[in-house]
Amino acid sequence: MAYSMDVFRDVFRNPLGLTVPALTILIVVFGLPTVFFFFASLNAPEYSLSNYQAFLYRGANLRILVQTIEVSVFATLICLVIGYPTAYLITAAPKRARIALTVLIFLPWLTSGLVRTYAWILLLGDNGLINRTLLDLGLISSPLALIYNRLAVYIGMVHIMLPVMILPLLSVMQGIDKSLMAAARGMGARPFSAFWRVFLPLSLPGVRSGTILVFVICLGFYITPQALGGLRDVMLSTLIATQIATSFNVGMVASAAFILLAIAAVMLSVFGLDSSGKQAHPDRSHRKDRPKSVFRSSVLTKGLGDRVRAAYWARELYQQGDASNWLALAGSVFLALVMTFLLLPGLLVIVMSFSGGAYLEFPPSTLSLQWYQSFFGDPSWTGALWTSVQIGLMVAVLSTIVGTLAAYGLSRTTPRIRSSVTICLMTPITLPAVVVGVAIYFGMVRLGMLGTATGIVLTQSVGATAYVVAIVSATLANFDRRLERSALSMQASPLQTFMRVTMPLIRPGVIGGALFAFIHSFDEVVQTSLVSGFSIRTLPLKMWENMRNELDPTIAAIGSVITLMPILWLVALYVTWWRAGPSARKRWLNT
Repeated sequence: MAYSMDVFRDVFRNPLGLTVPALTILIVVFGLPTVFFFFASLNAPEYSLSNYQAFLYRGANLRILVQTIEVSVFATLICLVIGYPTAYLITAAPKRARIALTVLIFLPWLTSGLVRTYAWILLLGDNGLINRTLLDLGLISSPLALIYNRLAVYIGMVHIMLPVMILPLLSVMQGIDKSLMAAARGMGARPFSAFWRVFLPLSLPGVRSGTILVFVICLGFYITPQALGGLRDVMLSTLIATQIATSFNVGMVASAAFILLAIAAVMLSVFGLDSSGKQAHPDRSHRKDRPKSVFRSSVLTKGLGDRVRAAYWARELYQQGDASNWLALAGSVFLALVMTFLLLPGLLVIVMSFSGGAYLEFPPSTLSLQWYQSFFGDPSWTGALWTSVQIGLMVAVLSTIVGTLAAYGLSRTTPRIRSSVTICLMTPITLPAVVVGVAIYFGMVRLGMLGTATGIVLTQSVGATAYVVAIVSATLANFDRRLERSALSMQASPLQTFMRVTMPLIRPGVIGGALFAFIHSFDEVVQTSLVSGFSIRTLPLKMWENMRNELDPTIAAIGSVITLMPILWLVALYVTWWRAGPSARKRWLNT
């Protein structure tokens, strides 16, 4: 016991040592395999660019690469066009409405992407809800081609990535001082001019973060394009996965993966990710961005300026009321449409899962639990569910322990070290999933863990740890370290201080990180499909296999259960947050 206390005291004095477990898992599972994989792409030890030349000189590969970039760019632009006004309207809403709308944005983000893709198959298919409704109304004579094309790919990708665009924008917009807009309006600027000159420049960090994050993730999309797209909508991730499954040529797979990685790395290094929301150079922005009407009025005599302003505000007084009402109505309609787009597919899956007929229908003609009975009565389904739960719990425990230790250590290091180590730990969730999966697959082969539960746990823990570090670090950002110093001054040991003072105050963040880690594990498909082999089948993998082979209605019952899981997680977080006490709740909200 005394030895462990001495060790903890030494670690407490050198907090960077707390990041060693998380960095070790990252380096062994992902870092070193990536290095070896890179050398393989260069035909080590001969070292040549023949693999890259062979990939780029093949016309089909080059078309797929260009198509991947094109789809990612357009999906990102659509998310930005929809996400920016959505975030702006949520920020301008009253407090209670803002909290409710933010929760509604979180719900689809926490829901399985596989389930949301399945929902769009039910909606867009030839026998889907949209076509059946149009046929019943007599508006069309034959089903529209709404699926297995580029339009369906964009719809599915935007539906999955829109929350990822909105959340960074919300983070930045909520940190903008609202008095700046009021000051601009007070100086005579019209609403659009005040927004364009004041609010928009201050929100650009959120635009940059959301855009780059969405674009990089879209580069590695695999499930949605394959499920909703046609033969002409193949993306590079699908090509890489196909090469691994058929003829695994290490050099060709590595070159394709690193070309994709190079695109993501260039975008991240050039534009970076910044969601701090700090308002840099406020004095310069005020001086530069003041409305032109202010400068024009300064050259007039004071009396003439007063008369002009009086006439202007008298006119605006009568016009602004109707304009504001129309803008408020338009904003409410827009928010309603966005929320419907995000939430309706999941709700339809839940309702249709109770269909009593031989196929799914909306609204159900009869209600039945037959698809739930089919799920829980089939050993293959329940076995896959139990496997996912077991793996998810192991991933949650491992990633929560190492991630919390890493976040705690990083909170006590210098900003430069904290930034560098955090970027390293965030790498697995900021790079295309297929690239990370291929590198880990290569590492699992060398470690002899391919097709083992241990290999899957380590694979999923790399990304889950990143989520834990991010959430716990946010909780520790506003932690009052004077409480720890007070405990230490009263002869409490570092371990006692952490367990009795620090841990109770950051418990909501730790529990939130654990829940996010479990959700990440339970929903992971791409990387798990690469390292699971043929011996282990998690629930998402079995769902994906059935979606490719046949449209099994049992998946609707499974999807409804998975869709309801985020609500349970939010309830658990709320209970934990409420029981933490008023002071802890205030600190948690400030994060």
